[in-house]
Amino acid sequence: MLRALLLLVLILAVPASADARRRQINPVPFAHTPCSVLDEQPCTPSFCSVYGPWPCIPEMNYPYGQNLQLTIESRPAKDQQGRYQKPDHDLDTIGDLFAALRSCWTPPPEDDARAGMQMTVRFSFKRTGEMVAPPRLTFATSGASADTRATYLKAINASLEACLPLKFTAGLGGALAGRPIAIRYVDNRDLGKTSQQQ
Repeated sequence: MLRALLLLVLILAVPASADARRRQINPVPFAHTPCSVLDEQPCTPSFCSVYGPWPCIPEMNYPYGQNLQLTIESRPAKDQQGRYQKPDHDLDTIGDLFAALRSCWTPPPEDDARAGMQMTVRFSFKRTGEMVAPPRLTFATSGASADTRATYLKAINASLEACLPLKFTAGLGGALAGRPIAIRYVDNRDLGKTSQQQ
């Protein structure tokens, strides 16, 4: 009897420490390690029916490799230059779309520019590769004059219009149609002291 009681105490004590380890969720995306009493590492808790013969993984919002937000710099870093080359084929992936949009950007002339200026616009494409409506301004660097904002918005509109319509494959055109795309333009050129004071 004493032996059975001691065994019961040991069985109840071990799951308490293992339970603390099991409560930790593995933060690495797609690393679904179901919890087990034999594991010594953090795991993803599973919620299963007693009738299911397999471990169940809770629903997760998977991170997207590329979403429809893009940053375009006026002077890209040397290791990023390849991402600013327009593809020589119909656009079939979001990566192709982003490369085409990056290659379109022509910043305003240095005399009219402001160093460090940032502006974000939002718009959508039709299935045919045309824009649904003109880009809508959603952000501009605080302290920039109305003339500077107008200059950059004009440059953005001119750059996009020069590239349109983009040539989408049927699959990408169908996937992108009507979905909002946000582009942040960053003028990271060294424009000198005169443009910094604008």
